[in-house]
Amino acid sequence: MLLGEYRHNLDPKGRVAVPAKFREKLGTGAIVTRGLDNCLFVFAGEEWAKLSEKLMNLPLAQANSRAFVRLMLAGAMDAELDTQGRILIPDYLRKYAGLSKEIVVTGLMNRIELWDSTTWERYKQKTESASEEIAERLGELGI
Repeated sequence: MLLGEYRHNLDPKGRVAVPAKFREKLGTGAIVTRGLDNCLFVFAGEEWAKLSEKLMNLPLAQANSRAFVRLMLAGAMDAELDTQGRILIPDYLRKYAGLSKEIVVTGLMNRIELWDSTTWERYKQKTESASEEIAERLGELGI
């Protein structure tokens, strides 16, 4: 299970350490891709297989489906963990997420998200200030 919020630095080569408690779930590697809300998604192989299967079953004739599939799949990259538990984030993904030196690594059950620390703080403040409204909307969905 991937849970928690951790802060790590992006090194000059574009590598970030994966928290030790997440490494076992990832095994020797992961898939890194563009995420939503200006972050990157990191998936273990089995979770990536589940998601990509769903993506491939989206209707090809719908523009939004094609766009989302392209967002997720075209930018995806295999990432191996090195001996120090770091993964290399390709330059185009670092630019997409606006990653600078300080990175926030969050665990969200089936995936990891990588955030620029400033972007994460802004996102958290916005979400926390709207938490009651968000809870009400989720209540309408039976959550």
